[in-house]
Amino acid sequence: MAAVSIHQFAQCITCHAWSPDQTMVAICPNNSEVHIYKLMQEKWEKIHILRKHDQIISGIDWSAKSNKIVTVSHDRNSYVWNQESSEWEPTLVILRLNRAALCVQWSPQENKFAVGSGAKTVCICYYEQENNWWVSKLIRKKHNSSVTSVAWHPNNILLATTSTDGKCRVFTTFIRGVDSRDSGTGLPYDSKFGEQIMQLDLSSSWAFAVRWSPSGSTLAYAGHNSMIYFVDEVGPSPSAQSVSFRDLPLRDVLFVSEKMVIGVGFDCNPLLFMADDMGTCFCWTWMTDFELDVPFQFSEAFGKFYSQSKHGIGNESVEPSKPRGGAHENCINCILPLRKESDTTVKRFSTSGLDGKIVIWELHDQ
Repeated sequence: MAAVSIHQFAQCITCHAWSPDQTMVAICPNNSEVHIYKLMQEKWEKIHILRKHDQIISGIDWSAKSNKIVTVSHDRNSYVWNQESSEWEPTLVILRLNRAALCVQWSPQENKFAVGSGAKTVCICYYEQENNWWVSKLIRKKHNSSVTSVAWHPNNILLATTSTDGKCRVFTTFIRGVDSRDSGTGLPYDSKFGEQIMQLDLSSSWAFAVRWSPSGSTLAYAGHNSMIYFVDEVGPSPSAQSVSFRDLPLRDVLFVSEKMVIGVGFDCNPLLFMADDMGTCFCWTWMTDFELDVPFQFSEAFGKFYSQSKHGIGNESVEPSKPRGGAHENCINCILPLRKESDTTVKRFSTSGLDGKIVIWELHDQ
């Protein structure tokens, strides 16, 4: 891990999302607003503030093809933001929730998005052209507690979820008139919305951070017990592996390739997990020693690049945890890939955390 000089700033970041060309970044600074920054002459300038929610924004995703932003909040609402000329216009999504919305993700084809909530419910949202609004179908009575993360399979039909009931589940989300029957799932549930394909009881604690591998053949998710779980052969008889590590629990994970996963969380440093091909399956291990470079870093406070030092922080600042020697000084709660369409593997990725920083990392040798 390369040593990086990083200042402490006044605000924290709950989540972030990149524009399709990666020249803009949208961040949620632990309040009801979304701040959009654009890179101008090697400086990040705040160009938009999206205001519509009444409470903290808990999830954001920026579609790579249609250039739409979706946000969810503790106010139980979701908005889809469309850029019209120089402004972003919100469209309300009908979620029908009685608890906070906690996470959101666009589907690969961007014709749907999934919202996890504190109501033990997952909302699958899609656009109704005739009514000119976004509506949702609900997956109910499957979770016993809050849904902490959602992840779409590359086939645009299967959806994986994690929950504070400690379980990871996979559902089919086929919607007539929205999805094509030629989905390639290989499962007999394509036409039945909300059918549970699989339930995993591997974690004895809260479960977070579910992700699919690029091919969709492997599923990974993290537990609050400093464990990460890898699942092959998703279906009635899955093959699962548990990997423990000595550091603090993870909050998010990212598949760099089919055989490499990076996890981030309360330890403030990224962790690397790699797989050896055993013929019929992968054998995953935690790599205890690897190095990352940080080309540059970005702070929310005052919208300046390499801005103010930690001296003179206001009362509204988030108190950092004890520094652990890495780029971040507090919990990392989000990791996103930075790559072009032609890239088969992820060589660069970004992380954001409660210390108010976004750090861009680069992998030298994969």
